[in-house]
Amino acid sequence: MHRLFAELEPSLIVTEQNLADRVRYILRSNIFDVAELERLRREAVPSSDENATAEDAAPQMVEEPANVDAAVNTPVVVDSNDDGTVAQELELEHMRSILEEAIVETRSTPLENRPRLPRIALSKRNRAVVRALNPMLVTYLEASRDLCETDSILFGAALAVCRIIGAKVSTAGRATGHSSAIPAWRRRIEERIARARALIGRLICFRSGNNRPRIVRTVRMAFAGTNVSLSQPDITQKLTERIDDLKQRIAAWGKRIRRYTERSTRFNQNRLFQSDQKRLYESLERPMVSETGPAPNQADTVAFWRGLWSEPVNHSEGPWTEVVASQCAGITPMDPVIITPDDVAEAVRRAPNWKSPGLDGLHHYWLKGFMVCHSVLARQFQEALNQKSLPSLFTTGITHLVPKDQGHTCPSLSGSQMTEGMEIDQDPSISILEAESTDLIRTVKQNKTPIKIVIGGGANKLTTNCRCFIKK
Repeated sequence: MHRLFAELEPSLIVTEQNLADRVRYILRSNIFDVAELERLRREAVPSSDENATAEDAAPQMVEEPANVDAAVNTPVVVDSNDDGTVAQELELEHMRSILEEAIVETRSTPLENRPRLPRIALSKRNRAVVRALNPMLVTYLEASRDLCETDSILFGAALAVCRIIGAKVSTAGRATGHSSAIPAWRRRIEERIARARALIGRLICFRSGNNRPRIVRTVRMAFAGTNVSLSQPDITQKLTERIDDLKQRIAAWGKRIRRYTERSTRFNQNRLFQSDQKRLYESLERPMVSETGPAPNQADTVAFWRGLWSEPVNHSEGPWTEVVASQCAGITPMDPVIITPDDVAEAVRRAPNWKSPGLDGLHHYWLKGFMVCHSVLARQFQEALNQKSLPSLFTTGITHLVPKDQGHTCPSLSGSQMTEGMEIDQDPSISILEAESTDLIRTVKQNKTPIKIVIGGGANKLTTNCRCFIKK
């Protein structure tokens, strides 16, 4: 297209990207109707067999509008003489470039720094974009060597879909901390209260005789639109009235926040009473302690818990294990497990679309939409099963330490903030409950501090995350 434009208009210097953007804008804004576009195409690119193809081209143009849906429903390999194929080719090429950029970006990004994928609407256009990217993934998936690379490709494809449809993607990453739970309206009210208090302070300074230019400018802004002059004799009374008005506004705003806080507290307590009464009574009896004490050393905390969870332990087997082993010796081994693409499709079909993802941040929805990955996942799962090895993506979890007592700096007693996001390599051949529970319970009893430990499982989309709760 750029070559034809250069031949028709040699005096105009336009880049390929600029020309493609202009064509895309004209087609999307519907400046010209179908007949006008066909007439312009015939005038710009005359053809010898134009009369023979005109009758067949006109009805086809009506049925294929130039948008994303038409580009999806049309095969990638099209005839350049068909109507509307220029726009479709531009759309597909634009999608392909975004997909390539997203995959390259994802490959060089660690798991913990990946952006958080949003939940997209299940609209026809979004589904059309997913269907359009499906055949483009075949080339990348065929070259995938392991499950980690396949996961990176699928995450890049999901990121490309979000960028194509214009969904907001968090670029801060998932390991930078939790977002604020304060509602936006409450933050706005708190900002309003802060500004009103600052204004009250400057009005009081002006009333007490402070005539600095900055103070005077603020007072004039406070009385803007009220026909109040700073030189009139009753300015002191006007200042007092304005200060009282601001104080009443602050009181009303504060009461609104208190009503919300009280209602939210009642709601949470009622819900906690229905689920865990003991926890509710403990929260009522325990005084609120600020978590502003010295934080534990991160290196010591990581070393302590890594030594506790990652070291294998030899246990003394009881005589009953030999009896069970002799009884199981005569059991016929099960047939080899063969994982097929249908098995993968059935597993992801029953999975919820937008449940909390694993360590990789990929939701089940994308495994359902990118159906071309099922055969690749089946093959790579079969290889992992035969080799009896899993990549680190499936065996690396996140340990969250939630202390019940505040102010401890010992790694074994605290670390809810420093250890959040800490990764501990778990040997898949060691059972956590079998090999580590005894040492963990002994450590908890020695420290005399109840600690709740949550072990997050791997990011395998076809299995359930492993969670282990141990309380005193």
